[in-house]
Parts: sequence; C-alpha cells; structure tokens
Amino acid sequence: MFRSATFKLTAWYLIILMVISLIFSIIIYSISTSEVRSRIIALEQNAPSNFGLARPRYDTFRDAQVHEAETNLLSSLAITNLAIWVAGGIGSYYLARRTLFPIEEAHEAQSRFTSDASHELRTPLASMKTELEVALRSTELSREEMRELLESNLEEVDKLTKLSQNLLQLSRLDHDSIEREKVTLNAIASSVIERFDKTGKRVQLSGHKSYDVVANKSNIEELLTILVDNAFKYSPPNSPIKINLIGHRQMAGFEVANEGKGIAPEALPHIFDRFYRADTSRTNDEKKGYGLGLSLAKKIVQLHNGDLTVTSGSGHLTTFRVLLPNFSKSQANNQQSTIHSVL
Repeated sequence: MFRSATFKLTAWYLIILMVISLIFSIIIYSISTSEVRSRIIALEQNAPSNFGLARPRYDTFRDAQVHEAETNLLSSLAITNLAIWVAGGIGSYYLARRTLFPIEEAHEAQSRFTSDASHELRTPLASMKTELEVALRSTELSREEMRELLESNLEEVDKLTKLSQNLLQLSRLDHDSIEREKVTLNAIASSVIERFDKTGKRVQLSGHKSYDVVANKSNIEELLTILVDNAFKYSPPNSPIKINLIGHRQMAGFEVANEGKGIAPEALPHIFDRFYRADTSRTNDEKKGYGLGLSLAKKIVQLHNGDLTVTSGSGHLTTFRVLLPNFSKSQANNQQSTIHSVL
C-alpha cells in the first residue's frame, strides 16, 4: 500500500515540477526570441545599407540567424528540462519516502498494537471459554471443583481488567494533556515502598531526600510503581531492590535496581515497545505481564520531557534510571526569563 502511495506521490511531485518547468521554459523562450527579433530590428534601423547585402540575401541571412538562435535555445531548454526532470524524479521519490515514512511507521505500529492486543485478549478468553464448556458438559462437578473454576475465571477476568486499564491509560496519555505541580520524590518513593514492602526489609531507599520535580503526581507514582513491580517480578525472592534518588544538572529523578538474570543486549532496544516481553521465564512467579508496563513508563517520562534509560547484563544489576525537570531549577529559569522579558 505504501509502495503504491510512494509512487503516486512521486508522480504528483514530478508532474507539478514538469508543469512549472514547462511554463518557465515557454516564458524564457518567448522573452528570448522576442528580444532577438527586437535587437535585429534595431540593428537594421541603425546599420548602413544592410551591411552591403542585397535585400533578398539579407532577409535570408537574417531569417537563418533567427532560426538558428531559436533552435539553439530550444535545444538548451530541452536539455535543461530533461536534467530537471531526472533530478526532480529522484528528489520527488526521496521527498515522497520521507513524507510517508512517519505515516508508515505509525501504521505499522498501530497494526502491531492491534494484533498484539487481539492476541492478548484472545488468550484469557479462550481459557475461560474452555473451562466453562468443560464445566457445562460435566454433570458431576463438586462444590470444590466449581469454586476452583470460578476462581480461575475470576483470575482471568482480573487479567483482562488490568490489560484494559493499561490500554486505556496508554490511549489517554497519547491524547490528554497533564497538569504539572511540585512533586517531592521522597514522598512518592516512600508511598510506593510501603505498598510493595510493608516489612521495610527488601526495598532500600537511598540518596538525597528533598528532590522536587515539575510533574504530575499520579503519573510519577504510577511510573515508580511500574519500575518497582518490574524489579519484584524479575529478581530472586528476598533479593534487595534499591531505589536511589539522584540529581543531574537541571534534572532530578531516581534509579531502580534489582538483581537477577539481567536483560540480553539484543533485547534492550525493544523492552519499551508495547507488548514486548524479552523472556517470560525470567519472572519468579506465575504472574506474567502483558508487556505494557515499561511502554507506559516510557510514555510518562516522555510527556514530562524527561529521560528513561536502562543498563543490564548477565550477572549484573538491572538499573532503570529516570530523570525529570528539577522544580527549583525550572522555577529559577522561569524567574530569570521573566526578569529578562521585563528588562
């Protein structure tokens, strides 16, 4: 589809270029031939006795010169137009590809997203359907077996609910604007740690405790929740998970590090893609994710004009690093801009 669109767009670009080139060629030809004839007439009026030639011979000589000039001009214009069309064809194809490339990428991403979402929705639905069909065909289901069936179906419903919530949140982040305010990272980190580690023995918080950023509080809390949940999933039981508050130039943020098998180098560029899961066997329990968490985290960071990076390797810590605009620095920059504008 996009190949055909590329050629069509190239053809339209080339047609427009050809029309413009032909119009200019006609104008140049008309002006040039008119100028040649005007100069010849002026020369006839000022030259003595037609350069000593008889009138018929002079007229023949004059017409031959005019014809030769017109022929040379036509040849030059034809060669010039041909060169313009060849170069224009190449340039038009390049511009067409460049114009359609972002649209093609977005279309492919949307197609992958739809396909992956359909697959993820189909899996739990198929599981629920199979269990219900088996239950309906059986005439000797005990109360305990019925309870297990309902619990299994409820678990699948919870998965579908979580998936739909993630998809809805991603969609909202794509279109909605966010309200920013002063957010204290230490308060956010403490709140998230309390939910994940009520004993306070596994998650370790370190670093400066008064960093403030310009952000949406609920989004930053969701961001840290995703990273901490990811650390719990992909680390051995009872291994430490470290949250370190950091500052860098006019940015502030946090690092979330965990032990484990690490992420393969070839998987690192793709872990923020929607529905991408590098290795489901790395999880330490049966709660497999849908591959939307890190994509959602990346989107939140992008909306806040921040930076999200990850370092990992076999036998090394996996560390996610988030940097967001620092509140005090941003406030100082805004005040300085206001002062300059007043002055």
